Amino acid sequence: MRTLAIAALQTTPVAHDLEASWQRFSDQVRATHELFPHVQLVVAPELLLAAEGPLLRPAPDDWMERAAVTIPGPLTDRICALARETELWLVPGSLYERAEDGHVYNTAIAVSPEGEIVARYRKVFPWQPYEKARPGHEFTVFDLPSIGRAGLAICYDGSFPETVRQLAWLGAEIVIQPTLTPTRDREMELICARANAWTNQVYVVNVNAADPAAVGASAIVDPEGTVRQQAGPGEEVLVDVLDLDTVTRVRRYGSTGLNRPWNQLARYGESIALPMYGGATFRTPRWLEEETKEEENPTA
Repeated sequence: MRTLAIAALQTTPVAHDLEASWQRFSDQVRATHELFPHVQLVVAPELLLAAEGPLLRPAPDDWMERAAVTIPGPLTDRICALARETELWLVPGSLYERAEDGHVYNTAIAVSPEGEIVARYRKVFPWQPYEKARPGHEFTVFDLPSIGRAGLAICYDGSFPETVRQLAWLGAEIVIQPTLTPTRDREMELICARANAWTNQVYVVNVNAADPAAVGASAIVDPEGTVRQQAGPGEEVLVDVLDLDTVTRVRRYGSTGLNRPWNQLARYGESIALPMYGGATFRTPRWLEEETKEEENPTA
């Protein structure tokens, strides 16, 4: 079995206090490690370490600029040291990244237990017109050795079906989606999380901030679109063990043993014109080509 034990921290920052938010997060990671020693990966909400405040307690106008950090830099050095100390994979929500081009991005990173930044993803779909960060331009996956491949998405990204479809195309079996939603459209985000999981046959781990920073309702969804766990509005930790071989089973035999969208795309996708993408056609990903060959030659 290829299992990944995760802890989704539905928590809050200390509003507009970067140092206190770091101390709070690092203490919670250490507590999670002590309470649940089998956990391998810890995920936190979007912009937790940027110390964003509640919706009706707006930050100073220049807060994004003040909270922005370089990657790598002093804050990511602290995150890497915490990963080494606890021997955990960390996806510490997202950060305001001050990039080499002078712009600020909303960026998620993945840090290995060895303390290395193995992935950096700049949010492709910021929540415009409210979010001022610059949009990124490409999607990101990373490997968990001997376990599987994960993809990164951030909050509003989940409202665009291209996001999880592209991550799955790149081989992701689990999509980690830090979120910061303080508004009543949270219900629609949960519908999107289930739809993205089901249509792409991946796990989706959508981790929202708790009240009062957001409305909570973090969720872990399996590759058949079933909600395994969903949090309430307050601070909470969702601990789960995800069997990534379930992704292989569902893709091979279908959701509830019925629906096999990736196999159908492999058969017919390249003959379908997609005008909204400039007339491009679907390209079968390498992982799907390999699975298709195995099905056609089970004894090979």
